[in-house]
Order: sequence, then structure tokens, then C-alpha cells
Amino acid sequence: MTVSSATLPTALGHIRVLDLSRVLAGPWCSQNLADLGADVIKIERPGVGDDTRAWGPPYAKDTAGHDTSEAAYYLAANRGKRSVTVDIASAEGQALLRDLAASADVVLENYKVGQLARYGLDYASLKAVKPDLVYCSVTGFGQDGPYAHRAGYDFLIQGMGGLMSVTGERDDLPGGGPQKAGVALTDLMTGMYATIAILAALTHRDRSGEGQYIDMALLDTQVAMLANVGSNYLNSGKPPKRWGNAHANIVPYQTFACTDGHIIVAAGNDSQYQKFVEAGGRPELGSDARFATNPTRVQHRDVLVPLLADMVRTGSRADWIARLEAVGVPCGPINDIADVFDNPQVKARGLAIDMPHPSAGTVKLVRSPMKLSATPAQAALPPPLLGQHTDEVLRELLGRSDAEIAQLRERGVI
Repeated sequence: MTVSSATLPTALGHIRVLDLSRVLAGPWCSQNLADLGADVIKIERPGVGDDTRAWGPPYAKDTAGHDTSEAAYYLAANRGKRSVTVDIASAEGQALLRDLAASADVVLENYKVGQLARYGLDYASLKAVKPDLVYCSVTGFGQDGPYAHRAGYDFLIQGMGGLMSVTGERDDLPGGGPQKAGVALTDLMTGMYATIAILAALTHRDRSGEGQYIDMALLDTQVAMLANVGSNYLNSGKPPKRWGNAHANIVPYQTFACTDGHIIVAAGNDSQYQKFVEAGGRPELGSDARFATNPTRVQHRDVLVPLLADMVRTGSRADWIARLEAVGVPCGPINDIADVFDNPQVKARGLAIDMPHPSAGTVKLVRSPMKLSATPAQAALPPPLLGQHTDEVLRELLGRSDAEIAQLRERGVI
């Protein structure tokens, strides 16, 4: 799917975001806002930029098939933004950022606690410049508490926040033990929660004229997203354990190996279980008193599951999915990422997009999953080159002349 440059109505076209964040949690938030139409100005360090620009390979390819300087990791979280390079450690650079903040609705940052106060770029300083400003800080542990000054990383927080205690194979099975998620879930979910918080704060501002400060922490997000697992512990006093691809309370609700890969079978009730074993030619496993009801199947899972595994292992993925879908048993393949992007439903939904890009010709990205009928999310700009929009933004928003911009560049401010 090739993205058109045509301008469509947007939900946030009236909003400007000064984005001082880098890596993933903050940029994921600002990309959401950009997809919804906000003018996101990404501030980067001159000559270096966002750390993730160098997090490759892989890199985007140019028209000749050679690597560009744009890492795929960076491309994933920076669509729709304008890149401006500013030396935040210099007094002139700090003054530029204060001026830009005065024209912004939102400031987003993920510096260490207290670091921006040294530059006069903390909430208190910028609130004096723009009283109705919405200011969102993203840190590992939040602005207070005994861990506030620690650096926070997704992997670390997945461990500290309990996710790895319930992710991975059962401890008593081969390969058992803690396992992180395959994507940086804590960073991504913090970016999502930050997006929601910013939109709520903007709504409040529009109704009251009052800005506010938002304190987002990776650890807070990780604990919150334990959801029912956290609630189970709080109400039972018993820490949950790892179950791998099985379910603590339902059998069978897990993966099974076929002749050519794996499938998931999610038999959520006794009727679905009966249809499952009948489709596999093993109806006696349905009438056996040990397996007839879910409570007895849970009780005898160590006997039943190997029998079911032997049954499934005789057929292919496609064969099993066809059989089970025909009788209404919830099931599906375990796809690798190539399978995902080749899936007809993913193709029909247009999730993979091609965008024009100044150095790569085109880049391949994943579109926003937010589908709004009146103000659709859209990829208006490709992920920017480092400093690509510096002159444009300084002229447009701050009224700087070409001569003034040239002098700032000579002094290393931009």
C-alpha cells in the first residue's frame, strides 16, 4: 500500500508537540499524535540525533539496494515528525527551545529526573512561558519514590514489574524459566498510556484553559498492565506462576505441534473440546471421565495433553485449521513475521505501507492501527532525516532569517 500525500481532515491538526524524547516510549507516543495530525517537532542532538538512528542493521535501502543511514528501528517510531537539531546544553539552544515551547501545546520529554531543570526546560520553567502547556515526562520509575533517579530500560522493567515471572515455559519443563517478551512491550505500552494522558490533558485544557504536568513511569505502566494477573494476586495472596503456552484454568488452551509448524487450540468449553477430539478421530478422549469436563481436564492435564499432542502431530497446520474451523473450535496458526505480512487479512487491512523518503526513495512501514471514519490516522511525512526541518521550523515558528540561521549553525547551536 503506497501512502498518498493528499491532505485529509485530522483530529489533531490544531496541536503542536515539542518532542524532546528519544529511543522508543516517548517517540511511540509522539508518533501516535503525529498519525492523528499533530505537528510534531522532534528535537535531536546535532550530528548524532536519536540513539535509534544507529540501532542497525537492518537499515532502509536506497534505490540501488545499498544501506542508507536510517535504521529500521528508528523508522518504526518516527513517522510524521519534523526533525530539528538543537544543542540543548548551550544557552542559545535552550533559548530556542523555550521559544519553540511558547508556540507548542505539548512538550514531551524522557530525560532523567531533574535534568531539564538545569537547562530551564522543566515544567515549572516552561509553564511560565506558556501557562496552558501540557507537559509529559516519561521516565523509568517516575518523578518521586526511592528509585526516581535510576535509569529505566524496558528489559529491566519487564523483570522488576513482574511480567517475566509469568512469561516463559513452566519451571518444571525443559526450557522453563523467566523470559522477556519478544518486543519492548513496556516501552510501547508506556507510549500508549502517555498518548491517552496527553489527549485527556488537552481536552481538559480546551474546557478549562488549564495546562498540567503528566508523570509517566515505565514501572507504573508495567504493574498496571499485569491486569487480571495482578488482580488475581491482590485478591488471593498467591503469586501467579509461568504456564508457557498453556492456561492455568482451561485445558486444552495452548499450542500444539503439527507436521509443518504449530497451531493454537483454544477450547473454551466442553462442547468445543468434544468437537476437537472428534475432529482428530479420538472421540474416546471426549467420553473418558477424566477428560469429560474442564475441571477434570485441568486435574489430569499431564495425562491428557501428551495424548492430544500425539493426535495433532499427525496433520499439517492447514489441515487442522480447516478441520477445526469447520466445527467451530477456536484455532489459528503461529505465524512468523513473514507469514504475518503475507496474511490475506493483514493485506486487506493495508497494514504494510510504502512512503516516499528523501534518501531511500521509499521506506516500508506499518501504518497506524487507529481507523477513524471522519478524521483518519495518516502517515503525512516519512521519518525525517537528522535536522531535515531545522531551517524550515526556525523560519516558520520563530521568524528567524536565513542569515540568523546560518550564524546559529556556525556557532554549533543547531
